[in-house]
Amino acid sequence: MQREAAELIEIGGVKLECAWFGDAPEDAPMLVMLHEGLGSVSIWRDYPEALAQATGTRVFAYSRAGYGKSDPVKLPRPLDFMQREAREVLPKLLDKIDFRRGILVGHSDGGTIAAAYAGSVQDHRVRGLVLIEPHFFVEEFNLKSIRKITAEYKTSDLREKLARHHSDPDNAFLGWSGAWLDPDFGRVLNLREELIHIRVPVLLVKGENDPYATMEQVRLAERECYCPVEHVVIGDAAHAPHREKPEQTLAATAGFINRILWIHREAEPAMTPEHLHNFENM
Repeated sequence: MQREAAELIEIGGVKLECAWFGDAPEDAPMLVMLHEGLGSVSIWRDYPEALAQATGTRVFAYSRAGYGKSDPVKLPRPLDFMQREAREVLPKLLDKIDFRRGILVGHSDGGTIAAAYAGSVQDHRVRGLVLIEPHFFVEEFNLKSIRKITAEYKTSDLREKLARHHSDPDNAFLGWSGAWLDPDFGRVLNLREELIHIRVPVLLVKGENDPYATMEQVRLAERECYCPVEHVVIGDAAHAPHREKPEQTLAATAGFINRILWIHREAEPAMTPEHLHNFENM
């Protein structure tokens, strides 16, 4: 399994850390990874590589501005920072990496961004969404957890742990927590309209013990989306099932991706008889 060295690309004058994973040819379908609120390329760990191997795709991951080794952002972040990422940054990024067809894979805030993009930019290249613990609206349940981790950031070794993944951990953490804990954030983060306009199949992945979101996030998507929506609950997992229960999460997500891209022939331009035989017999 090939993982290329991390590099920097420039989008709108901002340098973003990115990395490619997998051995698939350049005309293969692509998975674009959108990380969590405190995530980065490195915090995905081996999940992108595992997905590339299990799906026969090229996998691209990047650190949004303010995270990883990407350029920092000016604080405080605007409260609609996720919607702005979806409307202003992601379209340019997909063009920059020559995205032709594939699936967006988002975790937490990254799942929110992926859903916002699919529901506001009708991009025929996006054939499906894998959303791991996305937030479509704000719940007091998850704000309680964010208040708790914000207190820990001041008193524990959390900052040192984040510094292993972020060049500027304060920029990453304070930008994220400051927006989420703003009293007006709940008014701004409401993706009901975007959900209504998603037109591709969606897989929602939830950890059984997630402290940051309830099943109401899933139920809203199931009520509002006109597209096919599936969900899977990963037992004994919290907010990062792909790290906490990697085998179960990989089976669920790769199974969905293979079904969309290969069995349903959304990736037909790059499909080979060997791929079809392999994935039909998974």
